[in-house]
Amino acid sequence: MIDLSNENVIHVKKGDIQYLQFKRFLKYSDKLQHCFTMKNLDFRNKKRDDQNYQIICRELNIDVQNIVRPQQAHTNIVEHVDYQNKSNTFSNVDGLITNLKDTALSLVFADCTALLLYDPTKNVIGNIHSGWRGTVSKIGKTAINKMIEEHNCNPDDIICCIGPTIRKCHFRVHADVKEKFEKVFGKSIIAPAGMQDGEETFMVDVVGANIKMLKECGLRDENIIDSGICTVCNNELFHSYRAHKDLSGRNTAIMCLI
Repeated sequence: MIDLSNENVIHVKKGDIQYLQFKRFLKYSDKLQHCFTMKNLDFRNKKRDDQNYQIICRELNIDVQNIVRPQQAHTNIVEHVDYQNKSNTFSNVDGLITNLKDTALSLVFADCTALLLYDPTKNVIGNIHSGWRGTVSKIGKTAINKMIEEHNCNPDDIICCIGPTIRKCHFRVHADVKEKFEKVFGKSIIAPAGMQDGEETFMVDVVGANIKMLKECGLRDENIIDSGICTVCNNELFHSYRAHKDLSGRNTAIMCLI
C-alpha cells in the first residue's frame, strides 16, 4: 500500500479509512483537530447525515452535527462563523474562519488548493477553497485579512498548511488563464508547455502563486507548510476532476477547534 507520509504530513490508515494530517498542526492536538480525506471517502453529498461524514467525524471525535459546510462556487468570498450564523447555509462561499470551539469547518476539493489556516496565539482557524479563480482573486488574502479584522490576528503568528492539489506538472492552461495569473503573480510561476489542439499552452504553478500571496500577507516562511502532494499524480488515492472529470468525487478538509 502506498504511503504518502513525508516531512510535513502523516498518511493515516485505519482499516478502510485513510486521511492526511499535518505534523505542524499535530503539535496543537490539544486545541485543534484536522484532516484531509482521501478517495475511499466521497463528500459530494452536502448533508451532515451522509455516511462519509459520520465515518470521518467519528474518527476525529467530532460531533457530525457541528459540521459547517458552505455551498462553494469558486468565489473569493470568506465568511466568519459565529454563534448567530453557524447554523446557516452559506451560499457562494469558498472560505470560512472561526474562533468557536466544536465548530468543524468542512470544504471540499477535487484538485483545487486547500489553504488551512491556524493562529495558535488567538486560537482562530480558517479553511479556504482556492481554485484557480480563487487563487487569481487571492481568496487566501481575503481570509487572512478577515482573521486580522475579526480577531486581531498577527500574520506573524498564522500558520498555513497547503493540502494536496493539482500542481505545475498537470495544471496546463491556455493563454486566457495564463494571462490572468501573469497579471497578478508575474511570469515566475508560468512555463511554456507547447501546442495542444492547435493552441499554445502553459503550465501554471498554483501552489507557488499561493505561497507568494501568503508571504505578501506577512506569513513567515517557516509557517507555510506544503503537503507537496499532487492530486492528479495520485488520482488513485484522491478525487481528481482533472483526471476523472464529472465522475470525480470530492475530498474534504476539516478544521475544528476542540
